[in-house]
Amino acid sequence: MKKIIAFTFCAFAASSVLAALPPLTPEQAEAAALTKAKAAYGDRVGAYKLCLAQNKVADQFRVPGTPAPAACTAPPPFTPPVAAAPAAAPAAK
Repeated sequence: MKKIIAFTFCAFAASSVLAALPPLTPEQAEAAALTKAKAAYGDRVGAYKLCLAQNKVADQFRVPGTPAPAACTAPPPFTPPVAAAPAAAPAAK
């Protein structure tokens, strides 16, 4: 019974802590967007390498007279996402 009560208390405490997180700063949002773009590019490169490996194996077991596997398309070079335009500075009075 004590474990259930302790788990329930910890669950409520953790949910209240997570609910109070401040919004991201522009720098943090930009860093998160860059990380997301790098991960997506890594996925595309991984899919390309997998396609090459699959075609290599398919060529080894291909019966003469059957069509060759489809060609793989290489992903374009990585380009970081474009940063949003900086907010206008407040005018001095």
